[in-house]
Amino acid sequence: MRTEIRLSGRGGQGLILAGIVVAEACGVYEDKQVVQTQSYGPEARGGASRAEVIISDGQIRYPQAYDPDILVALSQPAFDRFAPKIKKSGLIFADSFYVHTDRKDVVLMPFSETARNEIGREVVTNVVMLGALAAVTGIVKLESLKKALRHRVRSAFLDLNLRAVDAGYKLGKEIWKKRSS
Repeated sequence: MRTEIRLSGRGGQGLILAGIVVAEACGVYEDKQVVQTQSYGPEARGGASRAEVIISDGQIRYPQAYDPDILVALSQPAFDRFAPKIKKSGLIFADSFYVHTDRKDVVLMPFSETARNEIGREVVTNVVMLGALAAVTGIVKLESLKKALRHRVRSAFLDLNLRAVDAGYKLGKEIWKKRSS
């Protein structure tokens, strides 16, 4: 099975780190085949940013996401650019604070609001999103994400990020349960 994930938004939202964390979680701690790529505009903050992760049980022959199964959009421009390019049966997750759409196939989640209100720092929106992604898709285990965070995040910020991934996981479970009923 091959799953292509595109994480998109603005520079400074931590999408590159999020891509690296999910790739490490799957590749190192779950022994899956993984390829992670990243792209960002010339602006360090505020410009376009995206990370792509391909996860497979078998060999990955092409390292680019050409038909994403999952799209995460943390900004309106990212949503507008990439939502039309998602697989027909794909899942689209968007931050309900920054993305506005009437599309019924989009799962709007308050990633940034959860980071602000429950963790006290919007800077961990990317990690809240990873927790929700794990809860809804099952593509990566929560414990694998935590191991990757322990490896990738400086100790001064580790507790903040572990609380964020737990809050995101809880958020994902709650929203998916409501959406499925």
